[in-house]
Amino acid sequence: MKRRPRFALLLVLCAAVLLFAPGSLGNKRADAAPAFAKGADISWVAGMEAQGYTWKDKRGVQKDVLQILRDDYQMNSVRIRVWVNPNMSDYANGYMNAEKAAELASRAKKLGMSVMLTLHYSDSWADPGQQTKPYAWRSYTFQQLMDAVWAHTVYVMNTMKQHGVTPDWVQIGNETNNGMLWEDGKASVNMKNYAWLVNTGHNAVKSVSSSTQTIVHLANGFDHSLFQWNIGGLISNGANFDIIGMSLYPSASDWSTKVTQTISNANNMIATYGKPVMITEIGMDYNEPAAAKSFISDIKTKIRSIPGGKGLGVFYWEPEATPGYNEGYNKGAWQADGKPTIALEGFLN
Repeated sequence: MKRRPRFALLLVLCAAVLLFAPGSLGNKRADAAPAFAKGADISWVAGMEAQGYTWKDKRGVQKDVLQILRDDYQMNSVRIRVWVNPNMSDYANGYMNAEKAAELASRAKKLGMSVMLTLHYSDSWADPGQQTKPYAWRSYTFQQLMDAVWAHTVYVMNTMKQHGVTPDWVQIGNETNNGMLWEDGKASVNMKNYAWLVNTGHNAVKSVSSSTQTIVHLANGFDHSLFQWNIGGLISNGANFDIIGMSLYPSASDWSTKVTQTISNANNMIATYGKPVMITEIGMDYNEPAAAKSFISDIKTKIRSIPGGKGLGVFYWEPEATPGYNEGYNKGAWQADGKPTIALEGFLN
């Protein structure tokens, strides 16, 4: 399980040369991650700015949206997705390659914020309904696929390092409810392959930054049976990773029940597998801001209250989205007038 792919060994040797070269950044450790992360996925920001979008604070003053998140809502962390070979002309759906992600991460780091990367291992969206291989990887053998995962992960980590960023956390895949890189890594077909792919990504991250924490992230944090099957299957097949990540997108009418179920599931995962939990995606309709504020406040408080500091944080997904952005996304936290709703006030202490 822990052996490195053949191509990956060459990358390790190259990394060793860099490690001991004069003036090299080497195996730089991540800056200390916050004891509790309050953050946002900001991946649309760069593309929205390229499209001419700007943001105002609640007083109507135009500012850098990252600064608003930090100063007005006490956010100390950001989350940024990375695709392999996205369509760079599609600002909403395909803008975030490693270079663009690193530029955005560098902006956040300069504001003193911690950084989480989400490696989709796809050219576009990876989620429970689609885990499509990058086009360039489509005909690879499984060994070649592991080599590609290793090489891409190391490349992303080193691109970050070149921009002065050592991520605090890296997700190995995104919402991998049924594995990743289908069909080879589909968990319901071959759990062992899925575990090997997770191991490959985990080991690649650690080869560049031993202190960066890796995450396996599933949707529907309230679904205990899903997590028991997926996380249990990974671990029984020898997968290595540091943190269990969860998504939760409730409605204004069921958020309280869903939070209770998610916290129960988180406590069970911690007790069963000994791994801490982070809520890496939450969201609610922008036109229910009062309910969203209550939801954020409640899940933040309950995750932070998990004994032993095993609840590591909460991230809102793309709060900078204005109503209907990207052909109808309505779970952002900014209004059409450029000012935020009250939703993000749920992050305030």
